[in-house]
Amino acid sequence: MKIAVITGASSGLGKEYAFATANSRREIDEIWLIARREDKLKEIAEQISKKVRILALDITKDECINEYTSLLNELRPEVSLLINNAGFGKLGNFDELSTADNGGMVRLNCEALTVMTSITLPFMKENSEIINTCSIAAFAPNTRMAVYCSTKAYVLSLSKTLRSELKSRKINVLAVCPGPMDTEFLPVAGIAPGSSHTFDTLPRVNPSVMARKSLKASADKEGVYTNLAFYKFYRVIAKILPHNLVMKMCGA
Repeated sequence: MKIAVITGASSGLGKEYAFATANSRREIDEIWLIARREDKLKEIAEQISKKVRILALDITKDECINEYTSLLNELRPEVSLLINNAGFGKLGNFDELSTADNGGMVRLNCEALTVMTSITLPFMKENSEIINTCSIAAFAPNTRMAVYCSTKAYVLSLSKTLRSELKSRKINVLAVCPGPMDTEFLPVAGIAPGSSHTFDTLPRVNPSVMARKSLKASADKEGVYTNLAFYKFYRVIAKILPHNLVMKMCGA
């Protein structure tokens, strides 16, 4: 049985990944949707023609990770596609955010992603794919998003390194780096109109288009995917200019 595993699948980009995977990956027999909100996962599953397994799990908790591990060991599926999409951010100066938020971003964006990949990798064979949802925030650090940018820099670095290590096994790893999307991410992050001039002026990325195009980029064995010319240009600028200057130009 070939499966796709998608974390953070209850809304936003994760939901769109579920739809795009069902529509574009004929070889996949079953899609495993992972998120905390079971009701949202059920709504999405009802809209997908493929077989769906709903796993209402909080992947930052050991008992949930153990449940996922046990299911893999019991069913022994071939994981053709792993999409590590779960994550969140918070806008605000480091010392103004709660310890729970600062630590929570690291646990979900970095630790949980790493653990999920480590557990799943033994069930992946040649031509399997890993997609890690990163962000344009990975390209340079930014004020008022210190921890979030740092977690996404970790995801980008890990993705690039894993891609190199797994080439011999013919498993591709893609870091997906979208700009702001009008999803639940923004209100959860505390990014409301007027709270950040930068976010108010940045062009929005369509999550449906992002999911579809990044799945194609993964199938084409690309290593990093950024949507929209504006953000592709920012990616280049962030490589060329000193990060202190980039932070002054683009501070949130």
